[in-house]
Amino acid sequence: MSAVTTGKRSWVRPVVAIAVSAVFFIPLYYVLVNVFKRGDLISTEPSALPLPPTLKNISAMLTRPDGLYWVSLTNSIVVTLLSILVLTVLSAMLGHYLARSQKRWTKALTMVLLAGLMIPPQVILIPITDVLRATHLMATLQGLVLFNVGYYVPFGVFVFSGFIRGVPVELEEAALLDGANRMQVFWRIVFPLLKPATASVLIFLGVWIWNDFIDPLIILGPSQGTTVTTGIYRSIGQYQADLGSVFALMFLATLPVLIFYLALQKQFVKGLTGGATKG
Repeated sequence: MSAVTTGKRSWVRPVVAIAVSAVFFIPLYYVLVNVFKRGDLISTEPSALPLPPTLKNISAMLTRPDGLYWVSLTNSIVVTLLSILVLTVLSAMLGHYLARSQKRWTKALTMVLLAGLMIPPQVILIPITDVLRATHLMATLQGLVLFNVGYYVPFGVFVFSGFIRGVPVELEEAALLDGANRMQVFWRIVFPLLKPATASVLIFLGVWIWNDFIDPLIILGPSQGTTVTTGIYRSIGQYQADLGSVFALMFLATLPVLIFYLALQKQFVKGLTGGATKG
């Protein structure tokens, strides 16, 4: 009887999987088809296939007189790379310390960091801007990087500390007995073992920072700089918008982070499965 019931319900999972996939695929479909479609057809036939396809939208965005895409791309790359590099180093070192320390106050610090994960960045954005103005970092890329590091370091610490607890402490003790100091132990023994966790942190934080919209919009300001996400917003005029260029910019803004994910995909999967099996 149970086998019959299981057979009758075997179609449920594929249907649910297809429905969920369609929810995520439909927006991607709209972007892809409209990137290669004439601008006058986007508003009248947004879901139709681009027949005949055209590259004019991409060409127009790449050759804009104001260089919106190239300026936005450069700023996004600089902010994202600096943020994730600093975050990775700080998070790995702090995560290692918290995972190995037996002091009571480290548990309290861990709880404070975890509580930081629960606070939306929009809640603290106003006091952050006050701090950046006081330090003369408002409307600068350095200020945006500093904000990213301060806000996302709890996530990096959470991932690294959980992964480090699965690394045998005997490896570190043996290196200390051989004369290595603690910094040498971390960078030469521990950190090379954290490649899967590092890839996971790089991908998660890289995608979050790359796709961030409200923080660059407020911190950089309307005239001091733009990223790929705020560039899409600023490419839309008050009374009119070149929809072809907007879709082209969305498509071009997605390519770098997609390539970044594909390059680290194997290590990313190892990080997820490794974190699931380590205690």
